[in-house]
Amino acid sequence: MKIYTRTGDKGKTSLLRGGRVPKHHPRVEVYGTMDELNSQIGFARSLNEDAAVEEKLEWLQECLHVLCADVAAPPADTKDGAMIPRICAEDVDRLERMIDEMDEDLPQLKNFILPGGNPTGAALHVARTICRRGERRLTEIIELGESINDESLRFVNRLSDTLFTLARWTNFRAGCNEKAWIGKDQG
Repeated sequence: MKIYTRTGDKGKTSLLRGGRVPKHHPRVEVYGTMDELNSQIGFARSLNEDAAVEEKLEWLQECLHVLCADVAAPPADTKDGAMIPRICAEDVDRLERMIDEMDEDLPQLKNFILPGGNPTGAALHVARTICRRGERRLTEIIELGESINDESLRFVNRLSDTLFTLARWTNFRAGCNEKAWIGKDQG
């Protein structure tokens, strides 16, 4: 398989089972942002030395590949029986369980915190912001009437919460204290 295909040389790309669209199409923007998120999580993994964090990050990357395929294959344009991986309710449930389990270890939040901490935690805070951008793009294609798997939006919303909690948990496990944000008028 060659890396270059020349099929995008005129500014169009193919959706899975959905024809060709401009490379700036809002759907392409969504899965491109999720690909960026996946790369950021890969960067966090390269910095990480905690096996418990590694397990979670690897699963998240696997899910992001599914999510990209899911978004690239509009359900309305996918023929019955097509083997397109889809995000499902069980994936969202697993994210919620992850958040609940990590929250048990963490001190209760009483203020906003400044993103940062150890390198892995800081990288995960960046991942969270990329995820939120992807969520905004996903809601945009919904507003445009594009067909999506309903579970994908639930997943992305919960994923940003997971990444925030995972950044905090990573820092907690590494012994990094969170820096509370104190507004100018509060300090």
